[in-house]
Amino acid sequence: MSRRRYDAIVVGVGAMGSAACHHLARRGRRVLGLEHYGVPNDRGSSHGINRIIRLAYYEHPAYVPLLRRAYELWRRLEVESGDALLHVTGSIDASSPDDEIIRGALHACELHDIPHVLCTSTELALRFPGYRLPPDHLALFQPDGGFLASGKCIEAHARLAQAAGAEIHAHERVLGWDLVPGGVRVRTVDDDYEADRVIVSAGAWLGELVPSLQALGRPERQVLAWFEPLVPEYFEPAGFPVFNVAVEEGRYYGFPAFGIPGFKVGRYHHLGEQIETPDTWNREPVAADEALLREFTERYFPEAAGPLLAAQACMFTNTPDEHFIVDTLPGEERVIVASPCSGHGFKFSSVVGEILADLATEGTTRHDIGLFRLARFR
Repeated sequence: MSRRRYDAIVVGVGAMGSAACHHLARRGRRVLGLEHYGVPNDRGSSHGINRIIRLAYYEHPAYVPLLRRAYELWRRLEVESGDALLHVTGSIDASSPDDEIIRGALHACELHDIPHVLCTSTELALRFPGYRLPPDHLALFQPDGGFLASGKCIEAHARLAQAAGAEIHAHERVLGWDLVPGGVRVRTVDDDYEADRVIVSAGAWLGELVPSLQALGRPERQVLAWFEPLVPEYFEPAGFPVFNVAVEEGRYYGFPAFGIPGFKVGRYHHLGEQIETPDTWNREPVAADEALLREFTERYFPEAAGPLLAAQACMFTNTPDEHFIVDTLPGEERVIVASPCSGHGFKFSSVVGEILADLATEGTTRHDIGLFRLARFR
């Protein structure tokens, strides 16, 4: 059995992995990307046409500098690939005045001098008539928010990585890895490969490939629905910002009509269904999935609550604190992990790819990743 040698092997060529392959290859490194399924695919966390990007980040203000770099890198990727990837619609963060969403989003804007407008739900509906949020809610509009065409982003990263010399093997499952003198050996169903470093960016499969981290990545079933708008002009990208809102039913997110011609909506943590094994779970949406999302849509976006056009299931893989993991394994700089991302990581994948390339080539990065280090779980 042959053992080919690389500077870095990337296990999992999804959002983070494809970006890592791209950044490593454009630096002239010999890189191999290994993906269990296709590139892209509908088995993980990044399908469903698009993903939100927003600067007013309530989750933690430390994300904002990374977001600014992510925007730069997405725009560069658009130029290099010739693809339209980042679509600006503006973004809405909304909740009751005492909720962490509005307080955190406002804090991030004030701390990082992000342009924004704070308004009442009545003022929001006057500007964007598709919205019908509760009367006590406040909404923060941030004009730079929007969405990324997620599948096209992965394709662009992978295609440009290959053009720069990377090898990417789809449909080649990784069985495991071993430390060897001077590097790492990665074993797949087809062959063995060796490299100086390995980057594990395998999403819901993290626990299988790095058993010591199994408790830190909990896969969860997530469902997205697209409803046909009753008033289509309210939900066109030019007049309907993406949203992240907290109401009494939970926290929801949504998009204007794009790709599938309908209003797209999802609920964070959906029905709270944990996935035991990421290769065998219920990927078919059922009536209860639609009912949950339709009830929200009928109440807060009533002009969007027409017939169901489509529904898709995907996996979110959550850490205990819902912040990312981007780090080397304790005491072993040859093994780098970038997973999981708790349902809000796609927007960062361009800059996380850069960080992973830094860690694999320099052992450090100029970006502040203290929030994502494994030491916080000890």
